[in-house]
Amino acid sequence: MIQFGTDGWRAIIAQDFTFENVKIVSQAIADYLKRKSKGRSSVVIGYDRRFLSREFSEAAGCVLAANKIKVVLSDTDVPTPAISFHCAKSKFDLGIMMTASHNPAQFNGLKIKTSEGGSADKSVTNSVEALLNKSKLKFMELSEAKRKNLLEIKDLKKDYISFFKTFVDLKKIRRLKLKVIVDTMYGSGDNFVEKILGPCSVKIDYLHNEHNPSFGGIHPEPVESNLKELISIIKKSDYDMGVVLDGDADRIAMIDNKGNYINAQVILPLLAIHMIKNRGIRAGIGKTVVGSDVIDKVALSLGVACYETPVGFKYLSNLFKKNLIAIGGEEAGGIGFKGYIPERDGSCAFLLLLEMLAFEKTNFPKLLSRFYKQYGRYFYARTSVSVKSIKKSLSEMKLPKQILGKDILRINPMDGVKLITDSFWLMFRKSGTEPIVRVYAEGKSQKITDRLVDLGRKMILSL
Repeated sequence: MIQFGTDGWRAIIAQDFTFENVKIVSQAIADYLKRKSKGRSSVVIGYDRRFLSREFSEAAGCVLAANKIKVVLSDTDVPTPAISFHCAKSKFDLGIMMTASHNPAQFNGLKIKTSEGGSADKSVTNSVEALLNKSKLKFMELSEAKRKNLLEIKDLKKDYISFFKTFVDLKKIRRLKLKVIVDTMYGSGDNFVEKILGPCSVKIDYLHNEHNPSFGGIHPEPVESNLKELISIIKKSDYDMGVVLDGDADRIAMIDNKGNYINAQVILPLLAIHMIKNRGIRAGIGKTVVGSDVIDKVALSLGVACYETPVGFKYLSNLFKKNLIAIGGEEAGGIGFKGYIPERDGSCAFLLLLEMLAFEKTNFPKLLSRFYKQYGRYFYARTSVSVKSIKKSLSEMKLPKQILGKDILRINPMDGVKLITDSFWLMFRKSGTEPIVRVYAEGKSQKITDRLVDLGRKMILSL
């Protein structure tokens, strides 16, 4: 089955994610481009470190080349944002990234990026789906595609690195005296930030930076349960902070110097302060419906609008394209920035965090302490329930009038069911990338949030 979800098409390797199906999708993309473009189209293709990602990318490129579409294929694994960057800066009609992002190792996937560098929205993916198996599959061997100058294998890292050397204030960052450990989760994040910074007083060490398609038996997702080794190392060492990038390096999480997990619900509003206050970009903040209430609070204090969207960075991309926001982020750690591309980038978020520390002339623990003192502590949690455990749909859920003794003041139906009280909220949403229902909760104490998550699981399992 080939179906595009929240961010691309993802499926289990050798079950649905096969070479034949990748070719079918690629032919549909070629047909879409031929209908859309009057002239000759061009596509840039990249891939992560997942099993067979390079080979799947070559297969896609050979289909496009056989359709007389000019293809530039990465010579090595790259972060997803590098493909988005090249789409926008090198004027490609589309980008293809072979990755399943944070999904388990048995999955692979295909993401489509637009010429503006953003995630393809439903207008694009629905059109591609409608063209599946509608025309004869064309294919040529890689050697022939290269010989006919229809496919070029190229270094896509160089220009990506060069851009950031002018995007951030390297002079300020290089003065920081920091010791950082970066967990790339066996993904394609690699040592880009170190290459961008060059010689400086920021010392960077790495964890899980080798190529391992099994991801060490964990999901390459920057959530606390997957970061036990990193947290243990930081607790026993003198690192100022830890940085985590997901499998295709478009998401970020942090660990403070005491080993505490810091998720995007804190990183996003922190960076919003930097973008709007320090960088002087007077625009709003974008968040998804499952984002923290503290983001709204920060927007209010900065005097800018806070925009709420369904889950999926493609919705935030649209806000960037309309010049409505300075920064936008999703709960899973994907954050994008005005002046770059309308797409998330974990390495960019890392660089801007370093820049913020330089501007604020402080370290990460003090920055966090100042933030919590001004805006308060919000405790956020997310869990998942397999759809196999559920007999009914979320629309059939019997909604209570109270949760944990508090009246439900409002129900937000955007992208699921969100139950909101005057001091906490609980939300249910079917994932667009995995066969699960996600339960989200946020409260003013860890105890309340834990109780909300437990209640949410029980409510879902009762369906």
